[in-house]
Amino acid sequence: MTFYRKQMLCATAFCLAGLLGAAQAQEGAGEATSVDAERKFQTVTVTAQRRDEAITDVPLAITAKTGDQLLEAGVLASTDLAGVVPNLQVNSAFGTTQPNFSLRGISVANEYNANQASPIGVYTDDAYLASRTSHGMQIFDLERVEVLRGPQGTLYGRNTTGGAINFISRFPDLSGSNGNIMVGAGSHGLREAGGAFETTISEDVLGARLAFNYRENDGLIDNLFPGGKDASGLDSLAGRLTVRARPTDRLDLRFKVYAGEDNGAASAVHNIGVGVPGDPIAHPNILTPDPDDALYSRSGLGFFEVEQDNIGKNATKSSGVYLRAEYDLTDAWQLTYVGSYDKGEQLLLQDSDGMPVDLLKILWGGEFEQYNQELRIAYAGATLDFQAGVYLGEDESKIENVFDFFFLIGADCPDPAALAGCTITQRYTQTRESAAVFAQGDWELQPSWKLTLGMRYTDDENKYEDGQAYIGTRAGDFLVPTIPSIEVDGSGTVTYFPSPEDTLPTLSRGDSAVTGRVALTKEFADSLAYVSYSRGYRAGAFNGGGYLDPSQVDYVKPETIDAYEIGAKGEVLGGRARYSSALFYYKYKNQQVQEVVGPVAFLRNGGGATVLGFEAELEAFVTDTFVLNGSIGLLDTEYDELNLSGVDLSGNKLPFAADITAQAGFDWDVFEVSGGTVSLNGNVAYTSDIWFSPFNGLNGNQRLKQDGNTKVNLAASYKKGPWTARVWGKNVFNEKTYGYGLDLRSAFGYDFMVPSTPATYGASLGYEF
Repeated sequence: MTFYRKQMLCATAFCLAGLLGAAQAQEGAGEATSVDAERKFQTVTVTAQRRDEAITDVPLAITAKTGDQLLEAGVLASTDLAGVVPNLQVNSAFGTTQPNFSLRGISVANEYNANQASPIGVYTDDAYLASRTSHGMQIFDLERVEVLRGPQGTLYGRNTTGGAINFISRFPDLSGSNGNIMVGAGSHGLREAGGAFETTISEDVLGARLAFNYRENDGLIDNLFPGGKDASGLDSLAGRLTVRARPTDRLDLRFKVYAGEDNGAASAVHNIGVGVPGDPIAHPNILTPDPDDALYSRSGLGFFEVEQDNIGKNATKSSGVYLRAEYDLTDAWQLTYVGSYDKGEQLLLQDSDGMPVDLLKILWGGEFEQYNQELRIAYAGATLDFQAGVYLGEDESKIENVFDFFFLIGADCPDPAALAGCTITQRYTQTRESAAVFAQGDWELQPSWKLTLGMRYTDDENKYEDGQAYIGTRAGDFLVPTIPSIEVDGSGTVTYFPSPEDTLPTLSRGDSAVTGRVALTKEFADSLAYVSYSRGYRAGAFNGGGYLDPSQVDYVKPETIDAYEIGAKGEVLGGRARYSSALFYYKYKNQQVQEVVGPVAFLRNGGGATVLGFEAELEAFVTDTFVLNGSIGLLDTEYDELNLSGVDLSGNKLPFAADITAQAGFDWDVFEVSGGTVSLNGNVAYTSDIWFSPFNGLNGNQRLKQDGNTKVNLAASYKKGPWTARVWGKNVFNEKTYGYGLDLRSAFGYDFMVPSTPATYGASLGYEF
């Protein structure tokens, strides 16, 4: 990390801190301001510390957005969150499916295998979601979303190094009945509908709420292949039933059941070849293509155009049940149980060559199942808040991937019809079990001073079972095993395993860690400042990308992070503005990164990395009818030690970590007409350069990068009584960006690039009752 960058970050941090201090000083002279002091922000209640608190009272870096705020900012899926949260990137090799979250530079890096756990824990209503496939959920009928930045090594369900994202559903409030319905249409054949209905069966005792969401389009990327369907499409339907019961004043029960599926067209792929245009059929050995020839040229195609012969589907399903029970043992003691069961499946058919010829097609298949249980007890006293608990979780992934090659990689195809090509089928089952005990206390040392101490012990077990892979015909018939493998005796006689039922012996590994948090908080009249140290951990993992040899199914060590942070947050101008800011420093060890060698992906441990950064958020009533919000995130990331493919990458930036993320938005009630209100909403988000690979520009990886870009979302609405008409545009200036990039040059001669979506527009009509 360069000296000058450190100075830049520190100077920016202290300058902004000074501005915030000046704003607080101005608050004391509230009578002198021309701003109407009657219009204030409502208190935002969050559960970031597993209890209800005002967001301005929580000594953590946290962003919270209500369901209405998400809609106004154009956030319709978890992949849209990057536009409203500082230092957050969301990328994927599969469009909006299986998103990779990068928070403050901490991410799953360029890993694309579905068996890996995200270092950013994703939760719904405090229940952990292990499967990354389910992280691409639609955002509908939410009370709010909370994004916690920094390691979560104390209170949250699974120990994570980067942070946590908690989607919180709307539950009945046990008073009256209400509902809403919305229908809409838009560009690229968009059709959408959504709504909710809530009824109180017994006042203050029993209520239910039913919500649904449907979105479909014809594909956002034009496919010019004759008869081919357009890429990057939507076809999703989801529903949720929530029930709340308060049979006594001391017992509060919340039950949820949900289901959803998506069958949208697969993401587009750009094949960015090496050298001059060439003929892919002219390469008899795809493993070592002529470096002076490209397998394919996109010459003549626009950025949002492809010519792919096999646009598949991103078919995913998910469903589950959830129960939360809160029982007030006394006025000071509360017992809470959270339990959930979730299952899902994916069948992602990806035309991975991005060409009008059939070179590489992959079917990513999997079934996922998990349960979580957490029991905790909390005490709230005059000078002490305390909670402790136990957590148990288990998740199982049954993976079956089929790699369909026009030419077999690295050997002659054993299929007699050699030009028909071959497939490699890979299967395995991974089971992870996690158990933890935790406790945290907040002590009031003296008025306005608070000490937080928390600790967690985590024990993880990981099993890799029924591992096998084999070369087969394009029809999938078994030909030659690769895992377990062939056997060769001393005389050179080759013995093949007789059938695809042969598997590797069960592999089992375990990890454990002690993590926690310590913080000191100083409270003021309408603000607080804090300093903290925390440690996070992510368990080790089996490589899900090995399919050519048993040695490729290796295990990488756990990663850990030590995080130091100074922060401040509060309200100024008599409650008309609120802010938060944080300066942080991370020491990151053993990051689990992916290295692509030929056609195979390997997991590796990075030796160490350093992250230094700053972020700030601000919301303010400029006038009674104009609300301004903004945020900025600054990062400086650097590998202290990393060697991949014999290349020293020390000093390189972490992948998916932008030096600058900034956004600004507004909500403006412009004027009233015919008894209704016309409103405008806008959001502009800037992201500086990001690398898709730890190599950065080394070793021929110059193209695996997205340059700095700015995206703008706009919306206008007219609300009269229960009716709301709305028009909107996302990425209205049609910014051309990539969301993911992967090096496939050594195996296939090109860089695999996934374009993000173009400009989209739409209109909707809603009714509330």
